[in-house]
Amino acid sequence: MANLKEIRVRRESVASTRQITSAMKMVAAAKLKKAQDAILQLRPYAEKLQEILGSISGSLKSDEENVYAREREEENVLIVLITSNRGLCGAFNSNAIKAAIHAALETYSTQMMAGQVHFVAIGKKGNDFLRRNGYNIIHNGSELFDELTFENSAQIAQMIMDLYVEEEYDHVDLVYNQFRNAATQILTTEQFLPISIEELADGDTPTVNADYIFEPSKEYILQEMVPRSLKLQFYKAIRDSFASEHGARMTAMHKATDNATEMMKELALEYNKARQAAITNEIIEIVGGAEALSG
Repeated sequence: MANLKEIRVRRESVASTRQITSAMKMVAAAKLKKAQDAILQLRPYAEKLQEILGSISGSLKSDEENVYAREREEENVLIVLITSNRGLCGAFNSNAIKAAIHAALETYSTQMMAGQVHFVAIGKKGNDFLRRNGYNIIHNGSELFDELTFENSAQIAQMIMDLYVEEEYDHVDLVYNQFRNAATQILTTEQFLPISIEELADGDTPTVNADYIFEPSKEYILQEMVPRSLKLQFYKAIRDSFASEHGARMTAMHKATDNATEMMKELALEYNKARQAAITNEIIEIVGGAEALSG
């Protein structure tokens, strides 16, 4: 059994750790509220716009008309990995990294062997892992989280869209954690480019058969609405990941605080036992000494 001083030092250390994790939990909860409000307000608009975008993409049959929906052989693949700049958020980062690596090694194994799979890393944790393990990174967007705005996000989205239009890449995937609530994040891998043609619920009749009226013109929609819709979808993925990060961190710090509380209870019990044993030993020594003197 450890002596009293050792147990006391451990109790003080655990108490200090609990104080830190409790403070981090409260900070994460405050940040989560703001990030959650942002994504919940953005999501309905982004999803509806994505639905319209899929419908428009289906109605524009010519590749010349719809450059963002061109289906090409998947020779060059770009995977956008969205993680966080900081840790202490449980398995949030590792799950996203594993999903991106699985996509590269399994889904695009042929392209990976040929060196035709590249990455855009948004978040220091993902960037550090990819760089450390020798994966091809064409852009590091970790600074985006320093000032997360639509304008800053749109710059990265525009770069990716330009690379696709210029046929540098034939397929672009986004890998990120989609926010559901503070305790639940849904690991998501979705196709960003080319734009997939949305199908109706029954899966039989695609929306390309619908009769569309374009206002002010088809050209204007192609030049303005489609690129902006893509930038919005990209921004939504970033916002989803940002809210998920704070939710994961709050949950992780909550569990760490609970574990520290449990450990303090166990150490208090161990301290009391050690103290009782020390007192018993002292009494035995005193009684033994008294008997020796009287004898």
